[in-house]
Amino acid sequence: MTKRAKTLTPQELKRTLNYISTKRHAARNRLLVILMFNTGIRVSEAASLRFCDMLDEQGNIKREIYLRPDQTKGGEGRSIFINNQLFKELHSYIKQFKSADLSKKLIYSQKKSSDGFTPNTLCQYYYYLFKGACIDGATSHSPRRSFITTLASKGVGIRVLASLAGHRSIQTTMVYIDANDDQKRAAVELI
Repeated sequence: MTKRAKTLTPQELKRTLNYISTKRHAARNRLLVILMFNTGIRVSEAASLRFCDMLDEQGNIKREIYLRPDQTKGGEGRSIFINNQLFKELHSYIKQFKSADLSKKLIYSQKKSSDGFTPNTLCQYYYYLFKGACIDGATSHSPRRSFITTLASKGVGIRVLASLAGHRSIQTTMVYIDANDDQKRAAVELI
């Protein structure tokens, strides 16, 4: 059996955000974590986002973002929905860091010659982030697994989860869902 990325608890997410707040580039890093935890997008998809993907023609933040086929793993475009928490984070971040060139990447890199994170550097970022926050077993895939598991535990159907995750098969989505003792206790109370 292959080892899967850890699904984070709400307390571990809070610990991660608290750790971020003590480091350089806190606003960027906070947006990055909240973006991935609230949308379930892949690292490669997050790394591909540009300001023009997030803003409409009037410069307002979109509530629905379309990932083009070239931005997705499966080569099929899909919509990503922005909830209220992420909308507020985006508003704060874009107000502070919006580029005049909307083709610039949303998640900037501190390297002057860079056009933002690549999927590989983003994976490395998450490795050091979770290591610094003392969360064993968490990887760059943890936000995605946490997103899917959290929605499943709140009763969201598997077909909706598969669509949000960009999976063609519900069997793939089912692999992402963890079951913990609290969920099992709640389940038996439904009888």
